Amino acid sequence: MRYFILTALLFSALLSAKSFSYAEIHSMPKSIEKDYYIWRLLKQKATTKTDAIKIIKEAKRVSPKLKKAYKKKTGLKAPVKKRYRKPMSAKAKAVLKKKQQHAKAVIKSDKPFQRWLKESNKAKLFIFNNGGRLGRKKLDHEISEKLWQTLTTHAAFNSSIKKIRKEHLRHLQKALLFVPAKKNALTHATLEALAFHALALGKRSISETYFLLASRKAAEREAADKALFWAYMVSRDKRHLKAVIKSYDINLYTLLARDFLKLKYPKTITPALPKAKLLNKKEITSPIYWAKLKKKIFSKKTDLSKLAQQYRSEDTIGYYSYIKTKASREKEQYFPMPYRALLDKLPKTRQAIMYAIARQESRFIPGSVSSSYALGLMQIMPFLVDHLAKQRKESIDYDAMFDPKTSLIYANEHMNYLTKWLQHPLYIAYAYNAGIGFTRRILKKKRLFARNGGYEPYLSIERLPNAQARRYGKHVLTNYVIYLNKLGVPLRMTDLLSTLHLPAKTDKFRK
Repeated sequence: MRYFILTALLFSALLSAKSFSYAEIHSMPKSIEKDYYIWRLLKQKATTKTDAIKIIKEAKRVSPKLKKAYKKKTGLKAPVKKRYRKPMSAKAKAVLKKKQQHAKAVIKSDKPFQRWLKESNKAKLFIFNNGGRLGRKKLDHEISEKLWQTLTTHAAFNSSIKKIRKEHLRHLQKALLFVPAKKNALTHATLEALAFHALALGKRSISETYFLLASRKAAEREAADKALFWAYMVSRDKRHLKAVIKSYDINLYTLLARDFLKLKYPKTITPALPKAKLLNKKEITSPIYWAKLKKKIFSKKTDLSKLAQQYRSEDTIGYYSYIKTKASREKEQYFPMPYRALLDKLPKTRQAIMYAIARQESRFIPGSVSSSYALGLMQIMPFLVDHLAKQRKESIDYDAMFDPKTSLIYANEHMNYLTKWLQHPLYIAYAYNAGIGFTRRILKKKRLFARNGGYEPYLSIERLPNAQARRYGKHVLTNYVIYLNKLGVPLRMTDLLSTLHLPAKTDKFRK
């Protein structure tokens, strides 16, 4: 079903491509936003090779897009800034060379594993991590639980565990089910990986132990909530869910925990702000204004609560909500609902997914630019702007995406296409982030989202083979549930996830 309401809105004027001068771009502060304009300058026919060579040196990050545009303009490779590394002293080089030679000698010996066991623990890890795939294959023997626990107290063992799993070293993999030392040096990522490894082998008690350890090592609240949620899934111990609902963060796992415990969803903040004109339209929609404001926001000298008050208006609700969230150290959860005059003409499910994506993509900042130059409120890529403009028979400059109304119109047009094939907000989120081709492939392979019950569909969500899309999908889905409830449509996360295995209710790619 197509929705024509937004797409029927007229632009005040059709826009042709803007032109930029070297001086104009040169005056901008170094930022991802400036990089986007450097890219625009490089793509202009009028830009000289001399200006291109000068301006590329001012880029914050020489992205693949910048490299390509620079090569086309100048015929040269873009200069890449190398991270400064303190040079090794002659003594340090000699020590490293000696260690490498010793590692080779151990690997090439008649009995490498037996010789490896006699090394110090630090030497064991150096030899294993630097011995190459073939060398590690020679060391693939069962080890004792005592040795395993000792090795877990060394940070280098995180790399070893990753190699053991990736290279399928089947004898050493048996040790992955041992419990680590109490004062271990394993990271959250390693502990989580070991938890899922134990789960795959049906070792639920060990899996629970690792998930609980992972929750304590998590740097982000969401990561801790995820580990605690999975500790519940493998143990069915409701104490873990009760720990999850104490979280200040609103995410997939906190909503699921409240569903399982039959609790109401937490309150969120949807600010109602006055219509005061605090900024002009050019400032509101300017990526460079946003780049300058971000420097203030992330300065330790800035009083964020005071700064937020400078943007307390309906037109700058994105700035206000973003700064207030930072001021609370992410503990206050803002779910703004701007542009009601545009969006309330759409079905509520469409409104919810548009809000959910906008919140995840840009936090409702009109001048947002990503490192890949996705633009505006809805973070639409330039190639998609071109495609949609052609479909709409319009001439439009990329900067038009910084106008929230235009961004919403174009995103809604794209959503019309996505919803021809996908009905479930999680699959729509995957397609919006990673492309509809990616989404079609994962659904047609039938390895994921094929059934319900047991650990599904939760395990499929964790196994999506694209880390960025996996995280993005969880966030958009959480936003969607919150927004749909705010729009007066009661919906629980568990009900929404219960249909993921049913093509009739979710997509047209599976039969």
